[in-house]
Amino acid sequence: MLVTAPAYYCFLAAVFFGFWLLRRFRLPSILVICAANLFFYGAWGWVYLLMMPAAGSIDFLLGRNIATSKNPAIRRLLVSLSIAMNIGLIAASRHLALSLTLSFYAFQALTYTIDIYRKDAEPASSYFDYLASVTFFPTILAGPITRVSSLLSQWRWKNVVLTGEEGGRALFLIGLGLGKKFLIADYLGNNLVNRVFDLPTLYSGGDVLVAVHAYAFQLYYDFSGYTDIAIGSALLLGIRLPANFRSPYRAANIADFWKRWHISFSKWLMEYLYFSLPGKRTRVMPYLSLIITMTLGGLWHGVGWTFLIWGALHGTGLAAFRFWQSLRRGRPEPGVIRQVAGSLLTFHFVLLGWVFFRAASVSAAAKVLSQIASGHYSFDNTTPLFLVVLGIGVAGHFLPKSWYDGSVLLFTRTPAVIQAGALAALTLAIRYVASTGAAPFIYSKF
Repeated sequence: MLVTAPAYYCFLAAVFFGFWLLRRFRLPSILVICAANLFFYGAWGWVYLLMMPAAGSIDFLLGRNIATSKNPAIRRLLVSLSIAMNIGLIAASRHLALSLTLSFYAFQALTYTIDIYRKDAEPASSYFDYLASVTFFPTILAGPITRVSSLLSQWRWKNVVLTGEEGGRALFLIGLGLGKKFLIADYLGNNLVNRVFDLPTLYSGGDVLVAVHAYAFQLYYDFSGYTDIAIGSALLLGIRLPANFRSPYRAANIADFWKRWHISFSKWLMEYLYFSLPGKRTRVMPYLSLIITMTLGGLWHGVGWTFLIWGALHGTGLAAFRFWQSLRRGRPEPGVIRQVAGSLLTFHFVLLGWVFFRAASVSAAAKVLSQIASGHYSFDNTTPLFLVVLGIGVAGHFLPKSWYDGSVLLFTRTPAVIQAGALAALTLAIRYVASTGAAPFIYSKF
């Protein structure tokens, strides 16, 4: 069930009314969420109706035993079993080419058992609270990866009501996400980016250069669009998910970029992988650990040379920046000109990585870069309308945060009739621009 499809919003409305009608009764309302999660999985294939309850039940029992065991060796064995099972789920879903990969489920599930092992969280007191949290349907396709302990605490709230302002914010986020996906991301992909990356040698260096820059914004609007829909869907149920993006192309350096891009994933890598690697007290190992962490993060996207290069490139960039920081310790902060230069350098470093991330092979990436370096620039395939949409995407990304916050506040304070009218106008715009339907979300395949 795609979150861009009308069926998803019929499903979301049914869950919304069922949950809030029963919210005064804790167990029935939680059972509504559990049933909704399983229904959502089942829409992708009946096999998930067997896999998800089984995996969730095993982790629930492992978590309880990790918490009660006093034997360090037994605790390590139990958490290792959880890690092996969840990594196995990722591998199995990809090897069997299932319609829905289980990466985001597995990452979310591992926060539960690892946090209990580290004594950062307590096991769930209720099996159904745990199942509602670990399989929470808004986060399953592409995050944001949310600590299970954070979700558990939110189900325990008493006398929770959905205010008009929060409901308006949820609808705003869902509408914004759909607009990002249909009106910007899919338009950029369908009208130049996909064609250039499929057959780069057929296009001039100018068209390829535009397409590479456009891909950066296609990926951002596609992924952040899904995140907005997920956060808005959860908020309709009174659940607050963590932010996943914060204007990433404003980043002053590569470390700042990873504090702004796919925030929940970068935090997961740092907290559950990087800090688990040995040898942090040695001089070299912290830098090497960054390279290992990001390389493994790259390979999570796909076992291939392009993703390995992408991950290693970012790992090397982070290690180099960390080393440069150590040399500059105690020195004054760089001036405005150097900050701007740093942001431009960071953006184009990220852009180089996106070429490998998007290309089907290393040779295809080399052809893209070769066309850009050829010096033969023309823009015969870059239409004025494409540049307008790209310009809107760039402007929207770099708008001041205060403008965004003001837009949300304005929407939430308008009467419901006007909110409905705005969403109806958005629907008509989407039907006009994207008459062929939505492409799958890019990150849903990971």
